[in-house]
Amino acid sequence: MSHFEIPPFTDKGDPVSYGKVDPGRSQDTGNGRNGGNGGKNGSGDKAADSKVLMPTGPAAAFKNARTLEDGTHVSVVTLDGKKSGFKGKVWVWAPKEYTDDPKYATSGFPVMIALPGGPGYGTNYWWAGFRFQENMAKWYKEGKSKPFLLAMPVLNPGPDDKGIYWDGSDIPGQPKMGTWLTEDVPDLMRANFRTLKSRDGWAFMGSSTGGFAGLKAVLKHPDKFKAVIANGPDVVPDSPLWNGHEKEKAENNPEVLAKRLIDTKGPDVYLAFQVGTRESNKHTLPDVKKFMATYTQGPVHTYLHTIEGGRHDGASYAPNLGKGPIEWISEHIAGPTPAS
Repeated sequence: MSHFEIPPFTDKGDPVSYGKVDPGRSQDTGNGRNGGNGGKNGSGDKAADSKVLMPTGPAAAFKNARTLEDGTHVSVVTLDGKKSGFKGKVWVWAPKEYTDDPKYATSGFPVMIALPGGPGYGTNYWWAGFRFQENMAKWYKEGKSKPFLLAMPVLNPGPDDKGIYWDGSDIPGQPKMGTWLTEDVPDLMRANFRTLKSRDGWAFMGSSTGGFAGLKAVLKHPDKFKAVIANGPDVVPDSPLWNGHEKEKAENNPEVLAKRLIDTKGPDVYLAFQVGTRESNKHTLPDVKKFMATYTQGPVHTYLHTIEGGRHDGASYAPNLGKGPIEWISEHIAGPTPAS
């Protein structure tokens, strides 16, 4: 009955809370799972240090979507993006260290925004596919990864049929998916979790069009995000919706943005690429290598993990994240700092 999610033998849909938020601003302090009553995960305590941003509120009405073997929960909420005007689902996950480890009870945790490939419309395969959360927990225990909070939003406002997709960008006359990913989703995480004030605690990871969106986001907003893992990405925008908007298209071109960052001398960004040798697009690996050869200088730091026999899919990318890319970006991402 639990397998088939028949109440009361399932906890799917139950409220999930990750600790109290600022009671002065909260709409819902919650009494759900993972310390919703403000217990040991320190929601009412002072931050461990001045670099930490305690949850600002309002509290989101997270519902449990999946329970892992270690007792942590992937939960989901429908976010009404105040800055983008787009409304869509976001799945979140916090590692056990966030909810249960007393030494991190007032510590800020780094955030990774994980983006899917394919349509990314209405869902995001990272929340339930490829044992992503289980592997992230394992890689932290192995010393390969920081204990990231995960945000897994939808990527597109509609299906990508007829070759239409949005490049994770604010294309004129279209839903503002760039603002959704770089403003509204981070705001959701800051509202509900102990995060870090600086860009040192913020990263992207994505596949295919999600890899492009993450790469572009870090280069476009290096003041907000420090690192990305881009799996099998394009390195230039190519949505047909850019037609007639060449100026705006250039402002969302990783090549243009990387050159600008080099010319202005920073801040430093860390771009990890992961590409299979059997990608469906034969140009992907050469294009990534050319991008790296051209722009790896000054503040732009790059890393490449080539997956022998890897294809253009999450099944190739997901397990290989722990074979170099996660460890490399984690060396440049901050937090959490244990309380003294």
